[in-house]
Amino acid sequence: MGKKYTDSVKLVDKSKAYDPSEALSLVCQTSKAKFDETIEHHIRLGVDSRHADQQVRGAVVLPNGTGKNVKVLVFAKGDNVAKAEAAGADYVGGPEYAEKIMQENWFDFDVVIASPDMMGVIGKLGKVLGPKGLMPSPKAGTVTPDVAKAVTEAKAGKIEYRLDKTNIIHCPIGKASFGVEKLTENFNTLVGAVIKAKPAAAKGQYIKSCVIASTMGPGIKINQAKLG
Repeated sequence: MGKKYTDSVKLVDKSKAYDPSEALSLVCQTSKAKFDETIEHHIRLGVDSRHADQQVRGAVVLPNGTGKNVKVLVFAKGDNVAKAEAAGADYVGGPEYAEKIMQENWFDFDVVIASPDMMGVIGKLGKVLGPKGLMPSPKAGTVTPDVAKAVTEAKAGKIEYRLDKTNIIHCPIGKASFGVEKLTENFNTLVGAVIKAKPAAAKGQYIKSCVIASTMGPGIKINQAKLG
């Protein structure tokens, strides 16, 4: 471990669960890298993702964005092509992009959006896009007839949240340069969306634990009793 990381660790009490505002202030202090570090939020839920009725998945637009320049690929045809381009999509097309992904292992994009009439084209990409969390879905709002709105939201900082196999959600909530106020707004928006998405089948404690960390910094535990 480098000196900067060692110094950052000294600022964090590993035995303590911090109030959200204190934790977000601390995560900014522990972001000591030469680049603008991403702040990640990790939420462990008391559900079992193996059961269909306990899935937690959705999307939310962070009020202050993610600080990342998001590249958007849109699968569309007809009028939707011009609409997607006007909204700022980086790539718009059909089978040629599906072929490029399959043949060239091309992934120069962060979000994939598709109009419903293109599902036949992107259906075969499930095995490739799925493991990377890039497969469009109606639930996340990335399969939609209104491709222009979806592009605008993606560019504005819409993020998708979903459980991994260990029942943890991992999401960026901004950059260290945002400061505590903007990070707090993004943090509260994400937590609010996850709480709202609580499955009816979930029993017992829903939010088991919360940790935030910068790209190169230590994890900071948050007192989940102070959430929602």
